[in-house]
Order: sequence, then structure tokens, then C-alpha cells
Amino acid sequence: MSEQEARAAGTEEPLSSMPEDWSRALAVVAHPDDMEYGAAAAVAAWTAAGREVTYLLVTRGEAGIDTMDPAEAARVREAEQRAGAAVVGVDTVEFLDHRDGVIENGPGLRRDIAAAVRRHRPELVLTLNHHDTFGGTWWNTPDHRAVGRAVLDAVGDAGNRWIFPEQLQHGDVAPWSGVRWVAVAASPHATHAAQVSDDALERGIASLVEHRAYLTALSDEEPEAYARRLLTGMLDGVAERFRGRRGVSFQLYPR
Repeated sequence: MSEQEARAAGTEEPLSSMPEDWSRALAVVAHPDDMEYGAAAAVAAWTAAGREVTYLLVTRGEAGIDTMDPAEAARVREAEQRAGAAVVGVDTVEFLDHRDGVIENGPGLRRDIAAAVRRHRPELVLTLNHHDTFGGTWWNTPDHRAVGRAVLDAVGDAGNRWIFPEQLQHGDVAPWSGVRWVAVAASPHATHAAQVSDDALERGIASLVEHRAYLTALSDEEPEAYARRLLTGMLDGVAERFRGRRGVSFQLYPR
């Protein structure tokens, strides 16, 4: 039985709760707004509980607004990302400056992500759906697929001193094998979920609304109405497999 058939038949496995015995997380995604499409609500819950979350953006989203020159879009979308991150308690937002729309999954991308893992030393690494589709219906973008797969590989690279050893030459960076899980948001193969309170949902909605220039170009719907409709429906939908609780779903890869 396919996943779509299982969903229709109501035979999908219940979602387990996300691990809670960690203190630092690193989120690595392709574009400004990737975290805000659901995962930021979980981040809001985690930072409210005293956990530290850092964002790493592989691009500045410069190809994301058809009516805006890429240089201007990069400036606007970086500012929107920093504002959106602050709403959910994320103080550190870094950018890698790979080209939006044509990210290549190879040693260069893995090197950059491994360097960030070694610097920030997270126990949990977050990324976005790396599978071919969303829900078996909507084709995923090349950037999402490339970054998600590179994250899964780079977490292993970060712990091997003989991979990208030039990063270790100055003594202020060391191999890091302390990543215990990689959690993939918006995966069509979700295994776990993070429970989200009303307050965390509101902060997640506000975080997405900070991407006002992007949302205005994307939809004729007013940004707050769009964000509230989309995220409320998305998070409430998780409750069907999460013992009636609203949440953000993840596919969890233990390390």
C-alpha cells in the first residue's frame, strides 16, 4: 500500500513525539521562508523552553520574486528572514551565498554545511523535505532536494577529521560527532511531531508574515490571512496522527 493509499484508508502509523533531551539545534535550508512554512512554529516552542536554535540559509532567495531584481530581492529577503527568525527566538542567522535556484549537491555544499555543524555543535539538525515530491503530488524544487540530501551527508562529514581537514588547521574548530538526529520538515514520510501550543502557532504565523514582500508577490491574499489559513490547516492536520494534538511533523533520522 502506498503512503497516499494508507492516508486515505486511515492506516498510517501514529507520529511519535520529537526528542526533548537536547539543548542546541542548527536549521539548514535553501531559502528565506523555508523554515517559516511550518517548522518555525516548532522552533518557537523550543526556544520558549530555553533551547538554542541557529539558522543557516544556503541562499539569500534572490531568484524568488519575479518582479524584483535579484540583488534587491536578496537584500529584502535577507532582512525578512532575520525578522522572521527573531519572532520565534532565533538570534543567529547565517547565509552561505550559494546561487538561488541552481544549488548543486556536491563537496562544496557539504563542506560549507559541515563547517557550520562543526562551529555550532548541534545535537539536532533540521532541514526541509529532500524527497522528490511533497505528499506524492507536488514536485519538489531542485534546491530543496539538493540541500536536504547534502545536510544528511554533511552531518557525517562533520565528525570525520579526514573530510575537509583544512577546516581544522587553526585549532578553533574541531570535528563534531554530537549530532544525534536529523529532522526533515514537510517530509511525505513523517515519523515524529513536535507539539505546538496556541502561542507557538501564533508566533509561527507572525514569523511567516514577516516575509511580506515574498508573500505579496506569491499570492493576492493578504499575508496574515494567507499565513494563518495555511499554517493552522497544516498543523491541525498533523493531529490526525498525533493523538489529537496540533503539531509540526518531521521525518527523524537517528545518528
